[in-house]
Amino acid sequence: MRSFTSLINSYIPTKFAMLRKSWFFVPLFFILSTCNYPVHKYASVDSQIDKKIDSLLSIMTLEEKIGQLTLFTSDWDVTGPTMRSNYKDDIKAGKTGAVFNAFGVKYLTELQDLAVKNTRLGIPLLFGYDVIHGYKTIFPIPLGQAASWDLESIEKSERIAAIEATAEGLNWTFAPMVDVCRDPRWGRISEGAGEDPYLGSQISAARVNGFQNHDLYANNTLMACVKHYAAYGDPIAGRDYNTVDMSDRMLREVYLPPYKAAVDAGVGTVMSSFNEFDGVPATGNKYLLKDILKREWDFKGFVVTDYTSIAEMVPHGIVADENGAGELALNAGVDMDMQSGIFLQYTAQSIKEGKVNLREVDDAVSRILRMKYLLGLFEDPYRYFDERREKELVMSEENLEFARSLASKSIVLLKNDRTLLPLNKNTKAIAVIGPLAKSKSDMNGCWAAQGDAAKNITLLEALKNKFPDSKILFAKGCEIDGIYKGGFAEALKIAKAADIIILAIGESAGMSGEAASRSSINLPGVQQELAGTLLSAGKPMVAVLMNGRPLDLSWLDEHVPAIIETWFAGTRAGDAIADVLSGDYNPSGKLPVSFPRNLGQVPIFYSVKNTGRPNSPDNNYGSRYLDVPNTPLYPFGYGLSYTTFSYSDISLSSNKIKPDEKLIVSVDVTNTGKYDGTEIVQLYVRDLVGSVTRPLKELKDFKKIELKMGQTKQIAFELTTDKLKFYDINMKFTVEPGEFFVFVGTNSADVKAAKFEIIQ
Repeated sequence: MRSFTSLINSYIPTKFAMLRKSWFFVPLFFILSTCNYPVHKYASVDSQIDKKIDSLLSIMTLEEKIGQLTLFTSDWDVTGPTMRSNYKDDIKAGKTGAVFNAFGVKYLTELQDLAVKNTRLGIPLLFGYDVIHGYKTIFPIPLGQAASWDLESIEKSERIAAIEATAEGLNWTFAPMVDVCRDPRWGRISEGAGEDPYLGSQISAARVNGFQNHDLYANNTLMACVKHYAAYGDPIAGRDYNTVDMSDRMLREVYLPPYKAAVDAGVGTVMSSFNEFDGVPATGNKYLLKDILKREWDFKGFVVTDYTSIAEMVPHGIVADENGAGELALNAGVDMDMQSGIFLQYTAQSIKEGKVNLREVDDAVSRILRMKYLLGLFEDPYRYFDERREKELVMSEENLEFARSLASKSIVLLKNDRTLLPLNKNTKAIAVIGPLAKSKSDMNGCWAAQGDAAKNITLLEALKNKFPDSKILFAKGCEIDGIYKGGFAEALKIAKAADIIILAIGESAGMSGEAASRSSINLPGVQQELAGTLLSAGKPMVAVLMNGRPLDLSWLDEHVPAIIETWFAGTRAGDAIADVLSGDYNPSGKLPVSFPRNLGQVPIFYSVKNTGRPNSPDNNYGSRYLDVPNTPLYPFGYGLSYTTFSYSDISLSSNKIKPDEKLIVSVDVTNTGKYDGTEIVQLYVRDLVGSVTRPLKELKDFKKIELKMGQTKQIAFELTTDKLKFYDINMKFTVEPGEFFVFVGTNSADVKAAKFEIIQ
């Protein structure tokens, strides 16, 4: 140790701060902690930081460098196939630079000690975890949050998640997932923001900002990891991990923008995806990782693989063995290997054989060290570990109340015939029926981190609290899945004894998320049959849906007078649903993804292109189905309120603009109903003629407004030509002169229209 200390003493600055628990490694940390000001965004760091990193690189052995490129899981949680059980020995041997699936101040202090106090260089560990929609306070699943169209609230949910997770010692999350998805069979649609690249990009940036708070140095911010790069959300047949096949134009116009938005927001890390793109798995895809991400977008953070995805390139058939897989990944631009251990096992030999250049390793190590520096770990490896914060900040009352608020904003009213909702507060008897009415374990949905289901408030509990003077009757009726109908009779009996039926149905939490694709998007089991049986009671019914994907609701839409989509709404789901049912909260959510009439329409999305034979009632040979309309059951952007809104015709600041000018698009929105309400005003455009064909509508802006009864507000959108750019026939990102339609309305189908022109 003395000889090593002498070696690096020349790097000690004149100003320093003592580390709390590893004083004998102070000289190393001085190498990377000479700036005495907090670093906010890694893009703004001056060249001195690179000099410090270069200094450290110069004294690292190849084995120590490869260790930094290696990420292993602990045994505290399982998010994939377990491959190693000796991760603590790996840490002490300098064979890993980061650990995931470990949490809690006491445990992480133990693991950090292994790295800081037992290795030659004492380089601190990163600690990662899947904090997807909350840490212990669980918010609605991301698809549900997207239905709020409330960027401020989405950002705040991640801020709270970061505060809770960092209070338990974590400094890195494998989120946000920003994959655009237009196929509800794919289980991971629940983790994203739906079908639209513009809405997805806005939410992507909001989530990164919530996690990182523009200040990675603060000890209550969480380094984000945008995933899954790239195009993971479009697997053939909607089957998880499957091949993706699309044009470069489709990739750039639809699937890349949310990743780019995260990079522009300063995301610290990017995760490569499981799928292949253009015949090459993403983890070995130089075009995606080097050409676009690191060169074109100038991404300065590091790329981590998804779980064992380097090893999985062997069965993909792109390489013959794991050695080749590691070489392909490193040369393509991967910086950190999650869980497979392939870099650790083969990279030194690959360098010796000249199949990997040492510069690739040094670049990867530099990127990882830079992020550790920005997190303040070289200044104090234990800066996230504070048991007081752990006790005070996790699942606070303030956090729980916000979870209730966001869940309410995420709920979408799909149908409300005869203004059945909101419920009358004087209702004498309410029948609460269905397998999800009091299922605490399902309310959190997939990827619920450390959420404690026992603390969830169920719909049944919430309705009892909301309607204390009403008689609340309950029957389960059936299971979520399976064919058993033995509970139908009891359910029908209490339905007949009630004034109204609240039917809580949908999916189990495990039916969506990773490895949870479904070939059917119908209600599972006999739940639809249960609904049909209950209708025979002759009582009004409200279907309360809890699910992680769009479902085929055609039968419910035809037979049930009121339907609300609540998704998996998290810790305070029951309270939020009861707030909406009672009218204490007027629903304002809008669908971030189209709901098909049946599976045969999938994939279905609003931003379709015309064909040479568009659908027309006057032409039997148009592009159409024989059995159902082309339109979805519920379109993108759709959602009802207990009040009503009317839109004036659109007013334009000009009918013609030049490419460097902006267009002001104005519309008056009036609350014409009997309740105060919130409306999400949506703006779409259509480029009528282009050098390549353009979609019939593209979302380009939206505003969420509150209107009192009878109130009118003028809403003005600023439409710049930057928002009208696309990839032309030569793949140049540009705007072309010509005629455009602009649409403003309450959803993608119900809009007002006006025409303008871009001139040279």
